[in-house]
Amino acid sequence: MARRIEVTGAGGVRLAAWEFGDPPKGDPAVFVPEQGGPRSRRAADRTPGVLLLHGLMGRAAHWASTARWLGERHRAVALDQRGHGQSGKPPDAAFTREAYVEDAEAALEQLGLAPAVVIGHAMGALTAWQVAAKRPDLVSGLVVCDMRASALGAASQREWADWFRSWPVPFATLADVRKWFGEDDPWVERPNPARGAFYAEVMQETPDGWRPVFDPDQMLRSRETWVYDAHWEELAQVRCPALVVRGLDGELGRAEAQEMVRVLPHGRYAEVADAGHLVHYDQPERWRAAIEPFLEAVLTG
Repeated sequence: MARRIEVTGAGGVRLAAWEFGDPPKGDPAVFVPEQGGPRSRRAADRTPGVLLLHGLMGRAAHWASTARWLGERHRAVALDQRGHGQSGKPPDAAFTREAYVEDAEAALEQLGLAPAVVIGHAMGALTAWQVAAKRPDLVSGLVVCDMRASALGAASQREWADWFRSWPVPFATLADVRKWFGEDDPWVERPNPARGAFYAEVMQETPDGWRPVFDPDQMLRSRETWVYDAHWEELAQVRCPALVVRGLDGELGRAEAQEMVRVLPHGRYAEVADAGHLVHYDQPERWRAAIEPFLEAVLTG
């Protein structure tokens, strides 16, 4: 099962978090903004916590498969980050690196997860290692999935803007969503049903068809706060055990991934065969095999 828990992020933005697995004995810490604080605190419950952070355009539900097997032994919570999923999307909200990091800090604190392992994919991985560098008291372990530490540059941002404009929205049906993103999208090198399914989960039905649950302009605003800079210095400040995972056909190359491992004080490396950027979606069983030994070592000591 999955149940929704409310979190208040930076600047008062409402965030939706999803806890997967059977509820623990007693009520978990639940932050209720209108009441000004948590209903209860699980001071005695020391179930190891895991916070899962999706990538740009993603949502907490993309972690469902991972969170369910994690939830068998640990407390697994996935966060809809600001502008994504069922979290708030205020037009005047900040979409800076600082805001995303503060949101993750708020989730770890308000949900009583810390110290937790933080697992991040793409943009969520950058947020994860920035939180680990800034707040080592909140993070006991780190998993970085297919996110580069080097700067991507202005050309990358222009390509993304052009790509958003190429979307044939609204889509008439979800089948059309799956086909376009899995086969017809010019960014697709070969048919990829997992990619089509991934994007189908971030669409919502509107009166004229299916549209994304996010605002593409907010996604570009979010992205422009990291693409022009490199993030090696923050990697070097991460003191907890860290695992860098890449799909063999993903966006993170082997040489850069191995350099990230070298820069991390306690870095380790894993790769997943037959997987692209959406590693945990492309190959869920191989993804589990790649990260589970690391998680068990960190979470169980």
